[in-house]
Amino acid sequence: MTATAGDLLQTTTRALAPDPTANPVVPLVERGEAPPRTLARLALEQQWVIPADRRSFEHLAQRSGPAAAVFFTTLATGEERAGTHLEAFARAVGVTADHSRAYLPLPGCQAYPAYVSWLALNADPADAVLALTANFSAWGGYCARIATGLRTHYGFGDEACAFFDFFAEPSPDLDEQATAAVQAGLDSGTLHTNSAHTYGTLLQTYESMFWAALS
Repeated sequence: MTATAGDLLQTTTRALAPDPTANPVVPLVERGEAPPRTLARLALEQQWVIPADRRSFEHLAQRSGPAAAVFFTTLATGEERAGTHLEAFARAVGVTADHSRAYLPLPGCQAYPAYVSWLALNADPADAVLALTANFSAWGGYCARIATGLRTHYGFGDEACAFFDFFAEPSPDLDEQATAAVQAGLDSGTLHTNSAHTYGTLLQTYESMFWAALS
């Protein structure tokens, strides 16, 4: 039986799910044991990641067919919104404009957006949709756990947690757009599941590197 887009998205997400015990930072935040410097570094690293990913998604939208272009445009718009929320988190953890200007980002944390940029230049858009959607599932789960920890143990309010709440929220519209983009790739023969799985595996590896470097 030929796989549908929904089938592929579900099976790929399950296959690429990270080891739940592998992230060294999120459990610390959940228990209130992450030091302030780690939270500040998280904000500083994300100040580099978010605008880089936004530009990558904009480029993917430009080189995509109609269905994938809608998906990547939504991602780019979301990154822009997330950047506004990120500033509130940065203020809450004591990051100033001077800190941001002077900060030297960690290579292990910036490998992820660098690879997203590679995908923007080299991957077939439908393959990138499948790989990114699988990775977003893990990222959203991490953000939900961080938001809970920040509220419970650090006394952060909704404004300071909005960056993580944003990514943790279910997005039925984005899910529908991903399904439509993957289905369009299947219908046109431009989706290559082996390539998408490779891209997704690398994304998850770079995601793990981010958290390991942050710790």
